Amino acid sequence: MTDIHSPFTLGRIELQNRFVMAPMTRARANADGTPGPLAATYYGQRAGVGLTITEGTQPSDDGQGYPMTPGIYTDAHVAGWHEVNEAIHARGGHVFHQLMHAGRMSHPDNTPHHRQGVAPSAIAPGEQIYTLGGMKDIPVPRALTTEEVAATVADYAYSAGRAIESGADGVEIHGVAYLIHQFLASSANTRTDRYGGSIENRARFAIEVAQAVIAGIGADRTGIRLSPGFAGFGLNVGPEGPDLFRYLVAELDKLGLAYIHIVHYGADEILHDFRRIWNRAIILNRPARPREDIGKDIASGLADLESYGAHMLANPDFIERVLSDAPLNSADHGVFFGNQPEGPEAGYTDFPTLKAQQEGMSA
Repeated sequence: MTDIHSPFTLGRIELQNRFVMAPMTRARANADGTPGPLAATYYGQRAGVGLTITEGTQPSDDGQGYPMTPGIYTDAHVAGWHEVNEAIHARGGHVFHQLMHAGRMSHPDNTPHHRQGVAPSAIAPGEQIYTLGGMKDIPVPRALTTEEVAATVADYAYSAGRAIESGADGVEIHGVAYLIHQFLASSANTRTDRYGGSIENRARFAIEVAQAVIAGIGADRTGIRLSPGFAGFGLNVGPEGPDLFRYLVAELDKLGLAYIHIVHYGADEILHDFRRIWNRAIILNRPARPREDIGKDIASGLADLESYGAHMLANPDFIERVLSDAPLNSADHGVFFGNQPEGPEAGYTDFPTLKAQQEGMSA
């Protein structure tokens, strides 16, 4: 029976354990998309995990969806992320940058060029989005032309190369909720070209992005995040959803990616299907996983690594607390995004370690 604290070989890197810090948007970047001044501290505090996956980083101006999210496509971005990556490596950790193109989940007020969002089709999600001017309706996006789809694929590949240049160990392609998922979903994709209609066509964009990233940085430095059960943001893959994801995972498996990262909602049947289809590492994230279930998916063989979000956000020493069966700090949604009224550290780098709490009690 495999233990979550055991080491693991992922692509070309050796992980010290099988814990993964899940990508978590924190909306604390500078206005130009460079990581904020406390980003290196925040990530360095949590680098005891085997693998850190950064918050979503936009691959282009068009890719930005929310205010104060970081990018990885300019010289300034590369320099800023270099400091973060160095802080993670200094603790023996490894880091993949998540590439996140928000697609239609965007607003002109949130992007550098203040342009309409882009998507597979001109269909609004029917949601509101946060802007620095408050909550606003998401406008109808502009449908990408076939030529622009190819240019967007190239943006992913370019930003992947810049991530490696900044010192990252690899990249994770974000395929949940945003542009890639929008191509998969029949509710967001009514195209009549080679990217719409059939399962094969709707999966084509995800596969082409993976191929382009692999061509630039190597399959063993590339992962992808998917979620067959995600149904938010007006996305619906239709009754053929399980078949679509089985097809997509099988095609991606042929490319030799380092891992797939599954955000799981619902029954485990499709996870067992993926375990049979996929021949390399599976990272599994179960939202709101109970503490007593930590490590169970690895022990059962269903996953090779497990990722954690809010627990990692609130507990910089999460692994030490798990090992010692110590209580966990809690995090509420109110501290997840943006600078807090109490200051930039609040809800970001000020969560106490167990050692600090114990020293405080004995003082």
